[in-house]
Amino acid sequence: MTAETPPDRLPEYAERVLEVAELIPPGRVMTYGDVAEWLGEGGPRQVGRVMALYGGAAPWWRVVRADGRLLPGHEQRALGHYREEATPLRETATARGTADRPARLDMRRARWDGTGVADGAGGDADDTGRAMAHN
Repeated sequence: MTAETPPDRLPEYAERVLEVAELIPPGRVMTYGDVAEWLGEGGPRQVGRVMALYGGAAPWWRVVRADGRLLPGHEQRALGHYREEATPLRETATARGTADRPARLDMRRARWDGTGVADGAGGDADDTGRAMAHN
């Protein structure tokens, strides 16, 4: 018997990453690093890998790059979700997402620190914009 994950089941770490993605309220985001910090393990690259491989059924657009740039190749789909959820975007001109000025998230306003999980309400990010670790 091996310690490998059965083919019909996600790796344990992937399950935990996707659970955090599901906790992020509509209109808010966490960075890949925030998710890793929340979990108390892994790092941004590991979270990004999980989202790339398994995140299709989760709200993938809520787990983002720290610089607020939209996921390459998925910009229009992400923008649709952000507009639907009223996620803060930087400046009206850039929110349109033209080729010369692609849209970006307003990370200062959109970033979620993980507060209010028990009641499902999103909290405001602290001054550093960092997520709180929840082990």
